[in-house]
Amino acid sequence: MKTNYQQPTDKKSLTVTAFALFSLFFGAGNLVLPPLLGFKSGNLWWLVTLGFCISGVLIPILGIVAHAKLQGTLFDFAKKVSSTFSVVYCYLIYAIAIALPSPRTASVTHEMAIQLFWNSPSLLTSLVYFLLVFVFAINRTKVLDALGKLLTPGILIILLVMILTAIFTLDFDFAPSEISQPFSSGILEGYQTFDAIGAVVVGAVIIISINLKEKSASFEEKRRLIGKAGLWAGIGLFLVYGGLILTGALHVDAFDSEISRTALLRGISSQTLGKTANLLLSILVSLACFTTAVGIVTGTSDFIKGRFNDSILAYRITAFLGCLLGVLVGQFDVGYIITVAVPALMFIYPITIILILLNVAPDKWTVPKVFRRVVAVTILFSIPDFLGSIGLGKQITPFVSWIPLSQHQMGWVLPALVAFIASNVIKNNETPSSS
Repeated sequence: MKTNYQQPTDKKSLTVTAFALFSLFFGAGNLVLPPLLGFKSGNLWWLVTLGFCISGVLIPILGIVAHAKLQGTLFDFAKKVSSTFSVVYCYLIYAIAIALPSPRTASVTHEMAIQLFWNSPSLLTSLVYFLLVFVFAINRTKVLDALGKLLTPGILIILLVMILTAIFTLDFDFAPSEISQPFSSGILEGYQTFDAIGAVVVGAVIIISINLKEKSASFEEKRRLIGKAGLWAGIGLFLVYGGLILTGALHVDAFDSEISRTALLRGISSQTLGKTANLLLSILVSLACFTTAVGIVTGTSDFIKGRFNDSILAYRITAFLGCLLGVLVGQFDVGYIITVAVPALMFIYPITIILILLNVAPDKWTVPKVFRRVVAVTILFSIPDFLGSIGLGKQITPFVSWIPLSQHQMGWVLPALVAFIASNVIKNNETPSSS
């Protein structure tokens, strides 16, 4: 039956969803990583920006496009490999998300917002912080509106003031780059945003939120809404990341070369926001971190709820345990959490990127056999990068130096591409019954 329902594609729904997506992506790492990357990259800031935005913007937005195409859960991303693999992958992704980037948001909030005004312990910050996250998470149907209408505009306004002040008041004099491989360094630093993982986690949050709000919408209407919102959120992320990296590059002579990520962001905010810097930066950090934590806890709880026959009790228990873990891990300092995250990211990120790309590609090129072969090759060639990240680089270098791009910690890229092409060639040469 033909319907006149138009709400999901109107400007209000699109704006709210795009803002919600932006806020769910833009968290602790997204705020503290780009300025130092720009500070170190100097005159090559644009090349670092390109690499950073490939892993921090393009891949995550493709993840949202894949969600719009599937309109299911994270389980659907890997089910073409096998049901067992998909379940293991989902649990691994949600475990990493709720154990590292979610607590990191509380740690960043404490170091950059709370400590500036109160000499309170990090335990108290984490406790209050995740109590609020829990309140948002259990009020499931209100998440989209709260993020899209209230929190994101505040984040964007403060960021724009900081970036535009730097651009229009500083001379464009750049120091030589300290980074020997700016493009690949930008890509790898983009891993630390967790945005590819965020795409598959918070994308599911957006899908469920839209299904709760837009019950009369058709599959295609929701697909258009999610796709357009993802595009606008991606443009916003690109402009913000580029602006923050450029801002860091413009301040190269203003701070010590060994400055930390959080100290650099505080210093830049003081120079661009003036006397109100501490207050505005505290608000910015708190909002950016909080929205991401809400998205991760909500997404994880949604997944467990689905695994237990849509049990509300399972949802609430997961949200509580996720917040409890956030309180415990969130007490560590930001640098320590970032360091601990590297091995997990070097292994899970390539798999996540490949699953996103395969789900975006046309179905005729991504039959189950292609999925299985490409993912298997990606896992195999990600192992050297994982081993290198835990301090075994020198031991394995003689055995993996022949792999293209291995010196950039991206040895999985070309093998995965070859596996994709070869698998499709083999598929096309097989009889229809065997493909």
